[in-house]
Amino acid sequence: MTENLLAGETSPYLLQHKDNPVHWMPWGDEAFARARRENKPVLLSVGYAACHWCHVMAHESFEKPEIAALMNELFVNIKVDREERPDLDAIYQTSLAMLGEQGGWPLTMFLTADAEPFWGGTYFPPEPRFGRPGFPEVLRGIASVFTSDPERVGQNAEALRSALEEAAVPRAGGGIAPELLTQIAGRLVAQVDPDRGGLRGAPKFPQPSLFQQFWRAWKRTGDETFRDAVTTTLNRICQGGIYDHLGGGFARYSVDDLWLAPHFEKMLYDNAQLLELLTIVWQETGDTLYAARIEETVGWVLREMVQPEGGISSSLDADSEGEEGKFYVWTRDEVESLLGAAAPLFAQHYEVTDAGNWEGRTILNRLAERGLADAETESALARSRAILLEARSARIPPAKDDKVLADWNGLMSGALAAAGQALGRPEWIDAAARAFAFVRDRMTEDGRLRHSWRAGRLQHPATLDDYANMSRAALLLLEATGDAAYLAQAERWAGLVEQYYSEPGKPGYFFAASDTPGLIVRNKTASDNPTPSGNGVMVEVLARLWLLTGNDAYRQAADTVVTAFSGELARNFFPLSTLLNASEFLFAPVQIVLVGDRSEPRAAAMLQALTRISVPNRVIQTVAPGDALPDGHPARGKSQKDGTATVYVCHGQTCSLPITEPGALTAALGGA
Repeated sequence: MTENLLAGETSPYLLQHKDNPVHWMPWGDEAFARARRENKPVLLSVGYAACHWCHVMAHESFEKPEIAALMNELFVNIKVDREERPDLDAIYQTSLAMLGEQGGWPLTMFLTADAEPFWGGTYFPPEPRFGRPGFPEVLRGIASVFTSDPERVGQNAEALRSALEEAAVPRAGGGIAPELLTQIAGRLVAQVDPDRGGLRGAPKFPQPSLFQQFWRAWKRTGDETFRDAVTTTLNRICQGGIYDHLGGGFARYSVDDLWLAPHFEKMLYDNAQLLELLTIVWQETGDTLYAARIEETVGWVLREMVQPEGGISSSLDADSEGEEGKFYVWTRDEVESLLGAAAPLFAQHYEVTDAGNWEGRTILNRLAERGLADAETESALARSRAILLEARSARIPPAKDDKVLADWNGLMSGALAAAGQALGRPEWIDAAARAFAFVRDRMTEDGRLRHSWRAGRLQHPATLDDYANMSRAALLLLEATGDAAYLAQAERWAGLVEQYYSEPGKPGYFFAASDTPGLIVRNKTASDNPTPSGNGVMVEVLARLWLLTGNDAYRQAADTVVTAFSGELARNFFPLSTLLNASEFLFAPVQIVLVGDRSEPRAAAMLQALTRISVPNRVIQTVAPGDALPDGHPARGKSQKDGTATVYVCHGQTCSLPITEPGALTAALGGA
């Protein structure tokens, strides 16, 4: 094998490496057969298109003929896009953690010809620095050990495989008691920076699932500590440099503890989760800052990320012209030349100075301000932002990863549906429906979802997260539109999850399907990563299906998942926010039934009132007069009052009196 084989791939990340002098191969049987034939170890390199340090290692090592020659001589080299193959990434990130190393990307793992890891790391410089050995030194050392001490390699591989298999079995428990939710939230909120928001220290990640956990604790207990943790964090994120004040949308994280200097890549999944969190909190606070950031972020998604067919692209790179953040930053001279007399006002509000605030240039931010200014000032600033945005559009933009991922599109579809419903923006709901339909129709093969689509080609088996996030999006679209086809689709997908992602006697769902090829182990976890855990999301999906259909099998399945992972709380509850939030949804739902025709003005007014109130555990169900709710539903048999649209709010088996006025509905839900 004397060539790079990535040119035929669809992944933008893999295509970034198609001209490397490294003889890269895609993951598959052919690569491992070659490793056996040539008795070489496998060098597995995992990254993604928007990853800054992936670019750095590529420029420093993979593009250098002398390093590439060493890789080609000593290894079979496999390149994987972690976004296309999250199942593989999860296995080898876990392996690296078991070696006592901190994970991340680029991931550099060394495998046997049976795909079993025996050593690894992340970024390696081309020569020793940062306390890390140089990459050529690593390559020679690993190859030498592989040749001279195969027994040691085998022992390492066997130990890691055994540990992976053990880790794939969740620690079961006795379920999650309601009072435990508040205890855990109290422990976690103590780690929040009270002045700057986010968890203490740097870097700072938004972590929307964690802050949803705090918001639920505030709604449940009334303890303002939880509320303040959320609003302080959102205020700083919305005003910081992590937010793109010209184009909308949030970067992945802040490298400092101020939320000033971002790692400039924009990921679809971060923006989806932040949209949903902002919407939930705006429903309670009515804060104009949150409404503005929702509007602007949706504007960015619809303007820059939605593809003509309706699917939504994955990410924007951190780099442009080989420099991180170059597209987004400004000098004072640039701002003054473009804005003229309006420049001083803009500079005052966005911290534009001669010295800059980041490597001699300015990351636009409003961290000195808690919220928005008066209407006249905001109008002037908006005009200035439009001028700068137009000027910025002439710059060379960061690369876009335009592959469509089912799970990330599910996250954004659900967020757009919820935000559109809450803020009265039907065009956002329409965009959510188009993205949903793209995945449902264009990313289904032989009746089953596939994970990735690009350039007309479907790739890779679906993961649990694909089904979980798309099912949840279906149920949020059901609330937003009343279209029962969404419920039927969610039920079909739930059936496929049971068929391909579970095994009798082994509670909880596997991340990969039972027929996914080439995996040395199938992970089973409820831990959140940058995206919510599939098992956690499935608990909410199953709870919603139970409440909407009355089918108790869904409740039992949800309870089984909670029990399967509840023992993990004793080990580490920090990454389990989605599971904990979904558990509360399961045992303390607020069922809201509207009896009426959604298109009738009074019914529409009642629905609008419903969506303007922050009730995280709500399920909204619309039934036509005369139609029956499922057996066992607490509102079964209840009808309209005085022939007009009527709402019943039910906690457990107890429902409110009939409500026919929006104001009365708001009052009834005030403490929900």
